[in-house]
Amino acid sequence: HVQLVESGGGEVQAGGSLRLVCSASGSTSSAYCMGWFRQTPGKEREGVAAIYSDDMTYYADSVKGRFTISQDSAKNTLYLQMNSLKAEDTAVYFCAAVNYFVDRDSCFWKARGVDFGHRGQGTQVTVS
Repeated sequence: HVQLVESGGGEVQAGGSLRLVCSASGSTSSAYCMGWFRQTPGKEREGVAAIYSDDMTYYADSVKGRFTISQDSAKNTLYLQMNSLKAEDTAVYFCAAVNYFVDRDSCFWKARGVDFGHRGQGTQVTVS
């Protein structure tokens, strides 16, 4: 079992930045494939970004060039740096992980479909 705890959400003006942090504990298999997704009431969940164990990354088109996902495997920590934030980025952001081995293509496919299997409690990001 893997436990994920997010922090770093908050309210920011359009054009500003926030960094989300996710602390992972439990099954180390989650290090193979981790990511972030977001959800807004009345809208479908959106896979925002994912990172594989080789540090290759996936981004949704809506955040490319503005968001950066990274990880510190030694600290079991995942980050999402969000720059040039827009009002449409307002959502609850969830850290997520796949806690069994998957290859890179499968990891990114799961990210697009928001099919990680494990997620944290979420952190609110509000852009005004």
